[in-house]
Amino acid sequence: MAVDAITGKRTRFGNKRSHALNSSTRSWKPNLQKVTVRINGAAPKKVYLSARTLKAGLKNGSIERV
Repeated sequence: MAVDAITGKRTRFGNKRSHALNSSTRSWKPNLQKVTVRINGAAPKKVYLSARTLKAGLKNGSIERV
């Protein structure tokens, strides 16, 4: 299973609840992207990052796309 390399986000599991409180299992998946990046000036590396982490890292300069 893929995991965000920086934040550790992964698939979360829980219950879907109907109005009558019937339950069935479901999952919430982060929007993971496989990208080649340079994190804090280190060597380029292929990692999984969530779209939110990638956007924030590019904005503040800690992540550089290669």
